[in-house]
Order: sequence, then C-alpha cells, then structure tokens
Amino acid sequence: MCGIAGVLHGSASARPLIETLTHRGPDGVRVEAGPDWSIGHARLSVIDLEGGWQPLHAAGSTIIGNGEIYNYLELAETFGLKDRLATGSDFEPLLHLYALEGEKAFQRLRGMYAFCLVGHDGRTWLVRDPFGIKPLYYAEAGAGLAFASEPRALLAAGYGRRATAAERAEEVLSLNYALGDGATIFEGVRRLTPGEIVEVVDGRIAPRPARPALPPPGRPRADDEAEALAALDAVLEDSVMVHQRSDVPYGLFLSGGVDSATIATVMARLNERPVTAYTCGFDAPGARDERAQAERVATALGLDWRETTFDEQDFWRILPQVAWAFDDPTCDYATLPTFKLAEAAKGTLTVVLSGEGGDELFAGYGRYRRALRPAWLGGRAAEPQVDAGFLKDGGAGALARWRRAAAEAALPGRTRLQAAQAADVATWLPNDLLLKLDRCLMAHGLEGRTPFLDPEVAAFAFDLPDRFKVRGRFGKHLLRRWLERACPAAEPWARKKGFTVPVAAWIAPRAADMASRVADNAGIAALCDRDAVRAAFIDDRSPARRWPLLFFALWHSIHIGGASPEEALAEIAGTV
Repeated sequence: MCGIAGVLHGSASARPLIETLTHRGPDGVRVEAGPDWSIGHARLSVIDLEGGWQPLHAAGSTIIGNGEIYNYLELAETFGLKDRLATGSDFEPLLHLYALEGEKAFQRLRGMYAFCLVGHDGRTWLVRDPFGIKPLYYAEAGAGLAFASEPRALLAAGYGRRATAAERAEEVLSLNYALGDGATIFEGVRRLTPGEIVEVVDGRIAPRPARPALPPPGRPRADDEAEALAALDAVLEDSVMVHQRSDVPYGLFLSGGVDSATIATVMARLNERPVTAYTCGFDAPGARDERAQAERVATALGLDWRETTFDEQDFWRILPQVAWAFDDPTCDYATLPTFKLAEAAKGTLTVVLSGEGGDELFAGYGRYRRALRPAWLGGRAAEPQVDAGFLKDGGAGALARWRRAAAEAALPGRTRLQAAQAADVATWLPNDLLLKLDRCLMAHGLEGRTPFLDPEVAAFAFDLPDRFKVRGRFGKHLLRRWLERACPAAEPWARKKGFTVPVAAWIAPRAADMASRVADNAGIAALCDRDAVRAAFIDDRSPARRWPLLFFALWHSIHIGGASPEEALAEIAGTV
C-alpha cells in the first residue's frame, strides 16, 4: 500500500522523491511541508477509500505510512479511541495511541508497515515492521536526512551515489540477495533493518532497540499434538481474517504447495463468495508445472481459479522489467513468475495474500532436515550453497558474512533447528522473498500480504517442539497434518517437487552470443574474472551460473549506467 518519501531537517521538498514512486501509489500523490521537514505520499487506496489520504493528522501528530496495521480496530476498541477518530484509516489510531504513550505505541502494532511519524512532542520517528515486509531506505546528506520506500527515489533526487558497494554486489551474485546489515548496494543509501525503530534528531539517526520478529528462547511449548492442531487452526483463522481487511477486491496467489493451499483453505472458509486465485505455469519442456495440483485444490475449495502461463517470450519481455523494478536487487528467478502473476491480477485484484513465511516458520526446507542429521548420514549446516566460481574470491567473502549474520540470529537457548530458522528469517526472508513480493506487486499497483508472518502465527509456530516441525523426511509436520484434515485435495504428504523456473533452457540458445557482452559489462568486470564469465556462457556444463550474471549485468546497466530496460536488454542480449 503506497510509497512514502521525505526530507527531515532541511528545506528541500519531498516532491522529487515521491514522484518517482507513483507505481507504488497510482491513486494520487500528496506532499506537505512543516517546520524543517517535507513529506510525500503516493497512495494505493485499500482502506477508507475517501478519508484515508495521507499525510494524516491527529492528536497533534502527522504520519505517512506504507502497508497496513491490521489490528487498528482492536487498538481503537482497547484504548477507547473510537469517538476521537475522524477517518477509517488503519494508521489514525496509532497517532492517538502515540499521544497516550509515546514510542511504546510502536510495540503494539500488528501488521506490515514502514512509516514516518512527526510527533506532537517534537520527536520524529522512522519505523519498519519486525519481519521487514515493507521496505524503507534513507540517506544522510548535508545537515538533513532523506527517506523513501525505494532507493530509486533517493538517487533521483541526488541522495546517495549510483555506484555499487563491492561487498553487497558480491552477495547478490553469491547468495542472490544483499545481506541486511543496513548497508545497501548503493553507496550512501541505507535501509532500516526489520523491526528497527529510529528517532531522527537534527537530521541524524538515533537508533532504538528493534522489535524482534521471533519470540525469545525458553518459552513454554505445546506438547500434545491434538491441542497444537486446534491452536494452529485458531491462529491461522485469526490471521487470515485480519489480513483480509480491505475495502477493495482481494484474492491470493496459489501454487501447488502446502503454504498457499493452507491460506486458500482458510480464505474459502471465511468468505461466502468464491475467492479469486491465480496460478502461473511454465510452457517449457521439462519444466515443473504446478497448475494441475493448484487446480485440484481450487476445485475442492470452490475457488474462482485463473491460470496464466510463462514461456520463453515472456522471459525476454519481463526480464528487463524485473531488473528495473528491483532497484535493491535479488537474483531470485522466482521474481519472474511473481511479476507475471501480478501483471495478470492487475485490474481484478488490489490486495493479494500469499504463503511467504510458511517454510521459515514451520521448517519446510530440506536444508533444515539435513542440519538435524549427523555428518555420517549426510548432515551439513543449513547454509547457502554458493556456486560463484566467476567471482574473484569465489563467493567466500559473502558466505563468511552470511555465517556471521546467522550466528547473531542463533541466540543461546534455541535448538539447532530454531537457529537455522532464525538465520533465514534474518537474511533470506526479508532480503529475497519479501523484497520479491513487494517489488513485483508494487510495480503493478498491487498490495501483497503474508498471513504466516503475523506475530501470533510466528510466536506459535517458532515455539513448536522440533518434532512438530520436522519428522522423518517431512518438514512442516503439524501444518501438513492440519491440511490433511482441512483440504485433503492438497495432498500435503506428496513428495515436494521443488520450485524451479526454466531460465537455463531459455538462456541457452543465446548464451554463446551473450558471453562477451556480459563479461564486458562494467558491473560484472569490476567483480568477476572475465574469462570465467565467458566460460560460464560458452561451456554447457555450468548453465546455472548464467542466470545471476545475466540478471546482474542488466541491473547494472539500468541502475548504474542509466539505460532504459529495453536499452539494457539490447546491450546485453542483443536483438531478442
């Protein structure tokens, strides 16, 4: 929901920043200035279509926000705010709550959000939700600070530099994403980390403790499976119910997996009309296509199921658009079908629910199961498998930095499984999966919501005993048991095929022709061994290495070189 931007402690206007973010908020832009600040909001109308325009003023404070505060009705009820509210906006109760208890109010929020609050008390805050579902970037420049929902806004207005930070670029090519320690791939541009709450004092950041996404170690855990299943049903229904709060049409993205089938099952239970669901399949030989399984689930639940296909022509058409959308880059090829799904849903839906977070919270990845095995049975650490021989250090530096981030997430008292889950929640989830959902949907003026990444669901799931998560060759044991009863058509115990996009097959016919152009790209040449890059495109024994190199070369041409998406594709891939 929306794009936000502003300049704090300075005389510059927020308009040049916010006008680059109209794809996030196609319903209109508003800019306001106060003493020593200017803030702007590009709106995607979702709740209170007439009265919810921002900047929003109440109780002497002002706010602009991106996202949704799902428990706004409960906050208004609990604190007796109903008679004070002038709008139906989900952000207005926060302003009244801030007047009552100051920064403590930020800890009461349930939702996905990034906001700037200029308080009645003269204090100014930037806040991001605990999982990092919604992004927020900033740059300190001169005597002031500028912030925005995307780096492109800061760069367009002259904050930060169009130059890549080498370590972040190496991480993108090794891990598929840049690690989330605050620094971004652009020199001088930083991001708020998930859960971070900062006060801006005289144009500078004064950090406050982050709100943790995951509960602390040592809490009581459910031991009875029947009771755990009943509790799971309750938290899922409650989360999906509040994630459906909307004054515009909503639906979901449905794959053939457990997570989206779970969300679809609860949505079907809560809605009288058929829920609209979109599935993407691949028209390519040997591609793993989930449409048949998704259709079985849709039929069983009575969904309004719609399918879209992704083929080689879509690949070359959408690839440069995705490279443009991801100014904060990720080389995850799942961005491609997600972008196509958003393209298909635009015009029918405005809000889309998805299953992101299910694997991290209920332990669905195979690497978790491997981490629990002894070494003599093939066990190994649940860490990324880096294949970046084209980098000058082979990706060793990026992997070392990932290990440090993982060690910080593995608090004392957590099991080995919980430590692996916490590492993914701190690294892979916000900087790849949630970035993917935000950029692909916002590029089409859609809002993505993630019911698994709710504080109540997260606390319940993460605290489950390991045996309720991993048992035998299956992860997500309790979630599968629930789905077995609630929607047998989902076949939750079927062997997971894994999600792949046949990018290697689509690149292969053009690989030799692109070898030198990719190797000579300025961003690639600064980080990689050119001969190794050429070899990756000419030698068919390493086709998996081609995708991140191709994507990063396009990204660099667009965001550093200033090329349009079409110009970048022609420069790197020639005529397609």
